[in-house]
Amino acid sequence: MTKYTLEELQDIAKEVRQDVIKMILKAGYGHPAGSLGMVDVFVAMYYLVLNHDPSNPNWIDRDRLILSNGHICPARYAVMAHSGYFEHKELMQLGEFERILQGHPDKRYLSSVETTSGPLGSGLAQASGIAYASRMDKKRFRTFVITSDGEHDEGNHWEAVMFAGKNNLSNLTMIVDRNNIQIDDFTENVMPLEPLADKYKAFNWSVLEVDGHNIEEILNACKKARAIYENPTVIMAHTIPGKGVDFMENNPNWHAKAPNDLDAQRAIKEIRTMQGRIAAYGEN
Repeated sequence: MTKYTLEELQDIAKEVRQDVIKMILKAGYGHPAGSLGMVDVFVAMYYLVLNHDPSNPNWIDRDRLILSNGHICPARYAVMAHSGYFEHKELMQLGEFERILQGHPDKRYLSSVETTSGPLGSGLAQASGIAYASRMDKKRFRTFVITSDGEHDEGNHWEAVMFAGKNNLSNLTMIVDRNNIQIDDFTENVMPLEPLADKYKAFNWSVLEVDGHNIEEILNACKKARAIYENPTVIMAHTIPGKGVDFMENNPNWHAKAPNDLDAQRAIKEIRTMQGRIAAYGEN
């Protein structure tokens, strides 16, 4: 894979964050906080982690990426557009009738996503099934799944946690968006999750924790996960909801609220001034 400097990836992430704001503004609805918070994870996945081919999205040996919390799809869509899955102009058609980019990922319209997502708590079960089947078929691809922390309130999520742990699905990596908010309030006010890492360890998972805005940490954690052969791995990505926009950051009110024109202008101006470290790295 082509090597990128961290500066180049940060520039891509800035462009993606601006796209997210523009998409949700145009659509008139959406989930900006979680979408902005997970941009760096999606950039890391599509540019450095996944074994995939945008020109051949149904390649049989590709790594699979399941998005359970489908409401943050604007971030995924924007990164997919930048990495060549479809034309960038499609982003401005978010959620429009029978366009490829629905308000939640819909495989009927966008065949390059693995699943149709939306009902929270279902993604890990889907990913576990794919990982289990691929092991039966002796396939070497890895299955990744992104989940929210809020959907840990769902009982079916924990059924899947137990299934994956019991079956030692070492070809499965889950990334949890640990941003501490959900639609009603902070997660610890709605339904306390801590000690979350210890709960996963109790169900036979390996646990890694990263700064979800540090692409190098995300990359290193995904590499470590590939080297774990005893059990599935969960990466706790500690993120800031609304990252890059001060009036959205850590504010549950922006979980599911579209910006108006003035909000969007201010947000884009702030995103353009984001700073970061510079380093060079790439996938092996």
